[in-house]
Amino acid sequence: MKLSTKSRYGLRALFDIAYNSGTFPAQIQDISRRQHISPRYLEQIFQSLKRAGILKSKRGPQGGYFLAKKPEEITLRDIIRATEGESILIECVSPKKSKKGCEFDGSCLAQTIWQEATNRLYEYFDSVSLKTLCERGQTMGIKREQDHRFMYFI
Repeated sequence: MKLSTKSRYGLRALFDIAYNSGTFPAQIQDISRRQHISPRYLEQIFQSLKRAGILKSKRGPQGGYFLAKKPEEITLRDIIRATEGESILIECVSPKKSKKGCEFDGSCLAQTIWQEATNRLYEYFDSVSLKTLCERGQTMGIKREQDHRFMYFI
């Protein structure tokens, strides 16, 4: 399985929102600056994440993007599914097998190995949430950036 930049950047952007913005909307230019991802590409990725019910957006001067669910409810598998579709390691274990099929279907030892590997990978992806990533970010010492839109000086 090879993940595209859509999944990798989507994960980084969602982590950024969860880690830096919390419940406040995050503006795309701030996410872009912190994560070094093109704002136009982020917009494309965010459309997939919005369709999947992971992100919501708010228009206006205090608008931006925010998580549609709590960080502990959004898993790595949710993000990959939203950006890539259902990923598999090898075609013969896909629930949507090709029409041609495999001549060894049901009698192939390798097929059972690929199915088990796919299941374990899904279990791992299901076990990692945005909350887990935020905790790891804190442990790694990643600095949080407070939203400058809400800072007032007298």
